Amino acid sequence: MASALETLAGQAFGAKQYAMLGIYLQRSWIVLLLSAALLLPMYVFAAPLLAAMGQPAEVAGLAGQLGRFLQSQGKNWVMAATALASFPVHVATTWLLVVRFRFGVHGAAMALNVSWGLSLVVQLAYVVGGGCPLTWTGFSRLAFADLSGFIKLSLSSGVMVCLENSYYKVLLLLTGHLKNSQLAVDALSIWVRVSNELGAGNGKGARFATIVSTANSFLIGLFFSLLALAFHDKIALVVSSSKAVIDAVDNLCVLLAISILLNGVQPVLSGVAVGSGWQTLVAYINVGSYYIIGVPVGLLLSWLFNLGVLGIWAGMIGGTAVQTIILAYITMRCDWDEEVISLSGPQFYSQSVIITLTCWNYAGF
Repeated sequence: MASALETLAGQAFGAKQYAMLGIYLQRSWIVLLLSAALLLPMYVFAAPLLAAMGQPAEVAGLAGQLGRFLQSQGKNWVMAATALASFPVHVATTWLLVVRFRFGVHGAAMALNVSWGLSLVVQLAYVVGGGCPLTWTGFSRLAFADLSGFIKLSLSSGVMVCLENSYYKVLLLLTGHLKNSQLAVDALSIWVRVSNELGAGNGKGARFATIVSTANSFLIGLFFSLLALAFHDKIALVVSSSKAVIDAVDNLCVLLAISILLNGVQPVLSGVAVGSGWQTLVAYINVGSYYIIGVPVGLLLSWLFNLGVLGIWAGMIGGTAVQTIILAYITMRCDWDEEVISLSGPQFYSQSVIITLTCWNYAGF
């Protein structure tokens, strides 16, 4: 849901409507805090819920808005600095909770929360303490105005991202029902500038940024895919010393290489969609690609053809490939100058429907 802030803040900054960034940030706090409170019980009762779904006990038991605000202004160095400052604290806390007090996985999670909390406090202090004078002008009642539009885009963003992330979780749940489920899960577990340009009225810049980012990600993904193939029998040593897991990953290495290549391009195209406000459109694409194609194909290959985890992963790759191809087609066919026109009005920040229809039109749907 936080990617709604990524869309609106990036476009507002590009359009030089700096004061709106602080308003959007406050609106995101309101919407996301309420959403987090509603979702909290799901996390509290995650283990019994997974067990009730038939997951083995050992599998079931182990089963940032400010960042987007700063990213939209090109202040990534602030995030890097806060991460650097919190790193030694994280190391010390992890040693204390995991090694000294032997809290295991729970200690690691607690240490992660401490370091995240520290980063949050430092970033918040930077924002409200004068680090963003143009975009943060203090708390305002305007944060409660037009919440419905923000909620709609947040929900679209949440659905888009959750459909994508849940796809892999669903496949892991299915993997948990296979023979030697813990081994299968272990093996399967091993693997924005566009919004600023649109807000600034720079359609060509947005198109150029998309091409450069996609090309770079493809080349990087290709390099690591070849690396995975070259070290197919050793790559699992990075995360496991179990010979069974190493052999299982070795058998999946070709699929791993394909996944790396796809996952190099797909996140960039999803980022373009978020920067352009296409969350609703992408949510529909995710439903079709992942849940109408990916999951059924994975089930078919895994159980009917007895391919096990290999079949589930092949289905996952199929769904991701379909989604990537569709997003690439829409991105290539989209008229970026028309996008800028649709964003040029004073109420551009609530025009996500217009943006979606514009790109549907130019994609030929």
